[in-house]
Amino acid sequence: MTYHPKSDFISIMMERGFLADCTDYQALDEALMAGVVPAYIGYDATAKSLHVGHLMNIMALRWLQKTGHKPITLMGGGTTKVGDPSFRSDERPLLTPQAIDDNIASMKTVFAKLISYDDGPSGALMINNAEWLDGLNYLEFLRDIGRHFSVNRMLSFESVKSRLDREQSLSFLEFNYMILQAYDFLELNRRYGCLLQMGGSDQWGNIVNGIDLTRRVLDHEIFGLTTPLLETSDGRKMGKSAGGAIWLNADMLSPYEFWQFWRNTTDADVGRFLKLYTELPVAECDRLGALEGAEINEGKIRLANEVTTLLHGAEAAAAAEATAREVFEKGGIGDDLPTLTLSETDVGNGISIVQLIVRSGLAASGKEAKRLIAENGARLDDAPLTDAGLMIDAGKLASPIKLSAGKKRHALVQLG
Repeated sequence: MTYHPKSDFISIMMERGFLADCTDYQALDEALMAGVVPAYIGYDATAKSLHVGHLMNIMALRWLQKTGHKPITLMGGGTTKVGDPSFRSDERPLLTPQAIDDNIASMKTVFAKLISYDDGPSGALMINNAEWLDGLNYLEFLRDIGRHFSVNRMLSFESVKSRLDREQSLSFLEFNYMILQAYDFLELNRRYGCLLQMGGSDQWGNIVNGIDLTRRVLDHEIFGLTTPLLETSDGRKMGKSAGGAIWLNADMLSPYEFWQFWRNTTDADVGRFLKLYTELPVAECDRLGALEGAEINEGKIRLANEVTTLLHGAEAAAAAEATAREVFEKGGIGDDLPTLTLSETDVGNGISIVQLIVRSGLAASGKEAKRLIAENGARLDDAPLTDAGLMIDAGKLASPIKLSAGKKRHALVQLG
């Protein structure tokens, strides 16, 4: 694309790799030059924490604020009661209102670390769509809003089509989700002057629906901008690891494990991830990403330190790096390793090494743990572990033992 933006925000989005598509580059660019643009991203409250897969879009909101515009984090207190069908093969489990409120309260703590909710012109807003969705009158909603939606067009959207092509059930409840999301954009524009919705490129259809609805009902011009759906260079979905989701809340994933996730980035992804997940100058990101051989580790450590500092603070990043050096370079134990604390009752007359590997999070199942041992990928106190039938008794846990899966994943087991 050859468009040359004038606004700082779109320039940064393009230069750093945040931009997949935009409904109207030039008109949005002009709006960004003309004054403060409120822009939102929606987050459904399906878990207590956001994960690394959300981090790119939160960084987009951070850049929006740094360039003088107003981020809105829209919490889906209403839409979480329905569930987003996008690219899922099954329906989401429905949560109670109390569980939804608890999740939103927990997620707020992460947003506040990355964007500022102050009273200034570009101070962020956190809004819950239950504000307008909970009190909707169904018949009025059908008459005033439903008439603007063509079912033929809705069936053509990829998120719906992929479900139908696989002949998987799509409930009417979920089919309504895209209407509710479009209505969110209309209400945010009406109530808060919101001009822009951002989201992953899988949300394109939903974003366009909101723009179309707002034009029909309010005759206002608003915009959509999408970010690429990120996969790692080896084809994995960003934010997933062998141990499960990479959560952003420290009480669900320790800062050390978070740091370690970034330290283990594939060589080919270092430069790209530095641009997306840190605020280092682009030239420095390119320099670090171009390092080769053992030197690329400098880029990985810088990436891990920068992202961990943004989310958990400089002290947590420094402690994680120190622990990593202790573990990898000196063969020590390190204070910040994930730790499994067992009672004497847990251990009894002995507990199997396979069970310890699973309970410490180094393998997802006993089968996976046994395979790790069979393929010489497991170590006990840095010595190769070859006996899948090994039993560990309380005597062996008099001091903590260190378990390792491969070269990069470690855990401590101790008696509490």
